[in-house]
Amino acid sequence: MTQSDFLSADFPDAVDIPDLDISGPERFFNRELSWLGFNWRVLEEAENPRVPLLERLRFLSISATNLDEFYTVRVAGLRELAMAGNTTPAADGLSPTEQLVLIDNNARKLMETQQRVLMALLSELEDQNIAVLRRDNLTAADKKHLDEVFLTQVFAVLSPLAIDPAHPFPFIPNTGYALALQLERTQDKRPLQALLPIPAQIDRFVPLPAESGTHRFLPLEELLVINITQLFPGYKLKDYFEFRVLRDSDLEVEEEAEDLVREFEVALKRRRRGEVVRLTHSAGAPAKLKSVIMEELGVDQNEVIELNGMVGMSDLKELVLDARPDLLWPNFTPRVPERVSDHDGDMLAAIHNKDMLLHHPYETFDMVVRFLQQAARDPNVVAIKQTLYRTSRDSPIVEALCEAAEDGKSVTALVELKARFDEAANIRQSRRLERAGAHVVYGFLDLKTHAKISTIVRREGDQLVTYTHYGTGNYHPITARVYTDLSFFTCDTALGRDATKVFNYLSGYAQPEKLDNLAISPTTLKPRLLELIAAEAGHAHAGKPAVIWAKMNSLIDSEVIDALYAASQAGVKISLVIRGICGLRPGVKGLSDNIRVKSIVGRFLEHSRIVCFGNGAGLPHKKARVFISSADWMGRNLNRRVETLVEIENPTVKAQIVSQILAANLADVAQSWVMGPDGVFERPPLPEGTFAFNCHRFFMENPSLSGRGSAGASDVPKLTHTED
Repeated sequence: MTQSDFLSADFPDAVDIPDLDISGPERFFNRELSWLGFNWRVLEEAENPRVPLLERLRFLSISATNLDEFYTVRVAGLRELAMAGNTTPAADGLSPTEQLVLIDNNARKLMETQQRVLMALLSELEDQNIAVLRRDNLTAADKKHLDEVFLTQVFAVLSPLAIDPAHPFPFIPNTGYALALQLERTQDKRPLQALLPIPAQIDRFVPLPAESGTHRFLPLEELLVINITQLFPGYKLKDYFEFRVLRDSDLEVEEEAEDLVREFEVALKRRRRGEVVRLTHSAGAPAKLKSVIMEELGVDQNEVIELNGMVGMSDLKELVLDARPDLLWPNFTPRVPERVSDHDGDMLAAIHNKDMLLHHPYETFDMVVRFLQQAARDPNVVAIKQTLYRTSRDSPIVEALCEAAEDGKSVTALVELKARFDEAANIRQSRRLERAGAHVVYGFLDLKTHAKISTIVRREGDQLVTYTHYGTGNYHPITARVYTDLSFFTCDTALGRDATKVFNYLSGYAQPEKLDNLAISPTTLKPRLLELIAAEAGHAHAGKPAVIWAKMNSLIDSEVIDALYAASQAGVKISLVIRGICGLRPGVKGLSDNIRVKSIVGRFLEHSRIVCFGNGAGLPHKKARVFISSADWMGRNLNRRVETLVEIENPTVKAQIVSQILAANLADVAQSWVMGPDGVFERPPLPEGTFAFNCHRFFMENPSLSGRGSAGASDVPKLTHTED
């Protein structure tokens, strides 16, 4: 299927795959291999000539960081299952061991490609006067400058370590980077094996004095090799190699932990010492020295990867220079919504006037912060309740909650301690909130709270009015600059009551009853989804227009996928925008004839979760049922997390979501990859001079979607002819 096919109101003909058992596990794609496919798409953006050069370097760094996390969590989990002898297959039929073999083959090719892409980018950077040098390229002036840098900025934090019976092998933490050294004493040629761990607190790339506007850098490892004799006086360097360690980073917490915070603090210390799951090293490592390192780290050859190039590519983000805006995305400043400006910046007044939808990052996340800051300072606000899954280190949201608590308002904060890789930060934030007088709860031991809800209760006359924020993304002002998400603000009584019931569930464990516009996992969200999909299939059977549009990060839950297959066979036209993992096989005759899938990878990270059902009238249409959610369609989100699925009933907001946001995502060509029945995502080359609709650019360039009208909607290519 080409991109032009995807824009068509008519779905392309399904493909007949003779050897495919559409009732067996082959109807699903493997989760881990699908994720690797996504990371290949990220990497390919590093080669996309339409992307500015330094942004391409950033994509390369992101692909490396993604792969690191994949190994420390997903591969680590599979490795543990395989070592325990677990042969239970995944939904696609592959056992843990079989998955590990396929992952290893794919990941090694990915890393080889990363090295090739880096070489090409470094060459282009040199043409743009940005150079990464080696020690052989240094001038006398450079060496003099680096001597000063080494002595004043590096030497004091280094800890050279001998490897011998008197010096136990040191601990190398997760993502730890080190030099393995083979030295010889000049006095008697006595050999010495040693390690030089490279502290993460020092930048990987050392800037050199500029020459004629050129930005020049030396990798830190090169500086260390130059100065080995200062670290090991009386020795000379015979050989060395660089290596980097990845460890199992999944946390295990006792089910009956009496003090959850203390248990997580202990678990975080265990994480640093998790088993090594991958060792990467530079080419040409001396065999004996490499053998010592492998033995001490407890890895076998299958877990060791030799790289002919740079070790630790995630550090390349340091070279994305603000000083070269000509090589970056054009500057973009998120807009303040017109509705808020119309009310002189008063968020509560704007919400009281009418429900409001904000589309981040195009509309500033500062409005979410202002919502809470205003509440903290409003003498008529009596209570604030807030979920916190991920937030920034110096969070203005936490600051506002603390201010409100210190002012005597009732503040309840649900802090999720199990937010992977943010556990330590969330513990710090919870301590800070407690000191300010907020009531901090941690939800459930066996469930993550991933829902994005905030409520403000304000006394207005003789009534208490609840202002509610439902979001699709985290309360994180930093990531909100690059993640596309939705914020829905309302003072609708039913939606406020639903939110309050969810907070009572989180703090008191009593399952909420009779939610009006809300479904939550792990109790009602998945059944509601399955019911809505089945209802759309019913419309198709009745000969009515039947359409589903959905957008999310990942689709892997087998029961939901089977429901979509059944709806497709009933005649429902299903268009999916899945950024990352997709276990569904689209466009297969007799299985998914009416399902098409695309992925958008571009300037911003697509993060919002939206689903629209034609409800017997097609899309877009005023009768459609529209939902926003915090949940991807994965087992973990639907069964092991607290998530929200919010129905949007306000006609203006529904139109914004369907006719503008989702329509633009479906119409995007410039940043889109279309998934084939074989699971491969393809982006056919665009003919030179052809207009390619770019949804990110569209939203940046058009007026606020949450303004007084729906400006810009007419510029979105029309996908169907059923609008009303």
